[in-house]
Amino acid sequence: MNNLNKNQKEVDVFLIGAGIMSTTLGVYLKELNPNLKIEMHERLGQAAQESSNAWNNAGTGHAALCELNYTPEKEDGTIDITKALEVNTEFDLSRQLWSYLVKNKKIDDPQRFIHPVPHFSFVRGDKDVAFLKKRYETLTNHHCYYGMEFTQDPKVISDWAPLVMDNRKNNEPLAMTRMKTGTDVDYGSLTHLLLNILQNSQNFNSEFNSEVRDLKQNDDKTWTIKVKNLESGHTTEIKSKFLFIGAGGAAVNLLHKSGIPEGQAYAGFPVSGIWLRTDNQEICKQHNAKVYGQASVGSPPMSVPHLDKRHIDGKESLLFGPFAGFSTKFLKHGSYLDLFRSFDRKDMMPLMSAGWENMDLTKYLIGQVLESNEERMELLRTFFPDAKNEDWRVEVAGQRVQIIKPDPEKGGKLEFGTELVSDKDNSLLALLGASPGASTASAIALKVLEKCFSDLISPEQQLSKLKEIIPSYGQSLIEDDALCKKVRAETASILNINNI
Repeated sequence: MNNLNKNQKEVDVFLIGAGIMSTTLGVYLKELNPNLKIEMHERLGQAAQESSNAWNNAGTGHAALCELNYTPEKEDGTIDITKALEVNTEFDLSRQLWSYLVKNKKIDDPQRFIHPVPHFSFVRGDKDVAFLKKRYETLTNHHCYYGMEFTQDPKVISDWAPLVMDNRKNNEPLAMTRMKTGTDVDYGSLTHLLLNILQNSQNFNSEFNSEVRDLKQNDDKTWTIKVKNLESGHTTEIKSKFLFIGAGGAAVNLLHKSGIPEGQAYAGFPVSGIWLRTDNQEICKQHNAKVYGQASVGSPPMSVPHLDKRHIDGKESLLFGPFAGFSTKFLKHGSYLDLFRSFDRKDMMPLMSAGWENMDLTKYLIGQVLESNEERMELLRTFFPDAKNEDWRVEVAGQRVQIIKPDPEKGGKLEFGTELVSDKDNSLLALLGASPGASTASAIALKVLEKCFSDLISPEQQLSKLKEIIPSYGQSLIEDDALCKKVRAETASILNINNI
């Protein structure tokens, strides 16, 4: 593939996948340099059909306000808020990007994708109540968590989240924290809005039903990408200076196809999800909240149980879950052979080692697969005691592919975060992993720019433009109290969401 066809199309940037990650990166690139030739190819018939789809994710707008897994208790009994602060302020970067687009009339109405919905953490039992109180005290010592409230009073909890207390019969200790500044985000709708911005710009082309079949690096460090139109069967080749693999669960296999040594060590482990969903408006109107609880022992982070208000396609629903499951698919619209195609012999040891090291997770997934609908309803009733079977139905969520990579001590290590993998020339970058995902798309795109497009953000003119998009760029909202409050007040006003 190094002998290029003279008629071969040449572009500056090739984006694989039409989800929130590729569209966010594409918008950044176009804002910084409108002349860039950008090509986007998606295997499915339209954008945002996998993890970015509103029904395939929690839409929490992860700001580490209510997710207890971001604030682990250390061996000495103190609460580690390092990860929480990181995720919390990364979501601020997304808010700043979206505010810039709304302010510049590139998105006409922010309520097409974001709504104010308070975030709550809810626990039961003496041990978890003590943990939540300690967490609250630690977080509220930092300015990023200004406005967080805590209560153990059942009457206050009932006022905050009525469904949680309706007909609750036992007298076990309860506690809840509230952050009024929480949001619900429809990442599917947002992806389409971002794609519309790109499609209305010059030198941008998007192709759907177009599957990347192969990719090879050329002698001049560019990439030749072979794509097949799944409707016509026609195969073409495109030459690109930079290649972004933002294809969700398919990213692992595409990274292997690239042949770069940096990517060959990675494998993937898929975890599927199921929601319980109700569209009963009488129930939905009583719960303007996202209520998160504690995860089961051995469960993956994305399986923390929560009862969420959702705003999707102009309608309100409640989702509860997600319940984890196992499928060998890497994508919801993928193949059951995905897992087996993703590794060869050298991957077997890391894969087996990761399975052995995560036996609790294995047992948990087996239990979830065998779980009946009535068992799911019983867990829902720990959040909503009055829940009735006839009001709820199953909604299949998206696939999440966790990272497995070799570990010098354990052989293989399973990781639940996101990871950027690039070649030594920074001409290719793949985004792997699942959580915190879409909420930090802006932060991830900025990391891609810094790593692979330093020339685009270093000149004075471009840096000035970037700071127009992200006013806090180059500064720390974790360290700067005044800047943090200023940015949050401004973005809340533009996006029509709550501020304290």
